[in-house]
Amino acid sequence: MNLYVRPLVQMGRARPADALPLAGGWSWFSHVEVLERGRPPTMVPARDLSDAIAHRLTAPRPDVAGLSMDIPRLMGILNVTPDSFSDGGRYLDPGAAIVQARAMAAADILDIGGESTRPGAVTVPEAEEIARTAPVISAIRSEWPGPISIDTRKAAVAQAALDAGADVINDVAALTYDPAMAGLCAESGAPVCLMHAQGDPETMQDAPHYDDVLLDVYDWLEARVRAAEAAGIPRERIVVDPGIGFGKTVQHNLALLSGLSLFHGLGCPLLLGASRKRFIGTLGGAEMATERMPGSVAVALAGIAQGVQIVRVHDIVETRQAVTLWRAATTGESA
Repeated sequence: MNLYVRPLVQMGRARPADALPLAGGWSWFSHVEVLERGRPPTMVPARDLSDAIAHRLTAPRPDVAGLSMDIPRLMGILNVTPDSFSDGGRYLDPGAAIVQARAMAAADILDIGGESTRPGAVTVPEAEEIARTAPVISAIRSEWPGPISIDTRKAAVAQAALDAGADVINDVAALTYDPAMAGLCAESGAPVCLMHAQGDPETMQDAPHYDDVLLDVYDWLEARVRAAEAAGIPRERIVVDPGIGFGKTVQHNLALLSGLSLFHGLGCPLLLGASRKRFIGTLGGAEMATERMPGSVAVALAGIAQGVQIVRVHDIVETRQAVTLWRAATTGESA
């Protein structure tokens, strides 16, 4: 039986002498929760961990496209689509997309997507997705100094984006949709984000089922990381994302959020993308996606409190302010 080790993450200055740093970042842990399928969890002091497990949990994460992972990073969502669940059509025009990119100047990364992956969405032809994304990336690249990410499942779209100036590949299918994607990621040298999803966007919310959602998603991502490594992508270039809302019920999402720190055991930077998603509206009483900013900020902060290095959000200005104040209140850091 596999054992899973989830650090019980803490913050602040009252850090015990035997506590361990989490992933070289802003938080630490003195105990871990050991999970095993079919058995109740147990709590173990961090000092009792094997050297290999302790190293995987504590080692500083490598930079992502030049960004250090020792502070929380914000990835701004910019969908150049007619049908995304939150802002469909608003930024389809390249001019509007560029204006929105400027409005998200407080982001660390801009994530550009040309194919909606909302529940029920249909596949967009490669040529159309390229026509939506590549010109926008090229225009943004001319004035945006930070990393740009392309949100796509398709190798041809990713290649066109890299040629236009993108730095990161964000694949919601974790290299399982397009057989050419793994080779492109290996050859390009670009960091790649591997996200978990059960099913494709058209069908993923029909009847999602897991034996244990936290452990099942962990096992799946672990297998995808190994597959990426076998394809020539070093772990140092891999980011992992548990895929909130992608083939998950409200309870599945909540179980993943409460157990997020488990995924640090993969030894990769961790990305959380929950912004404006339906479960936030369900729990927060916000039917319209554009009304879910407060709940989205709350979930982002909950993720950062578990050591999540990158949060992918729509509301950059509000989230940046919240993260700044959260860090000041919990760690005493004002910058």
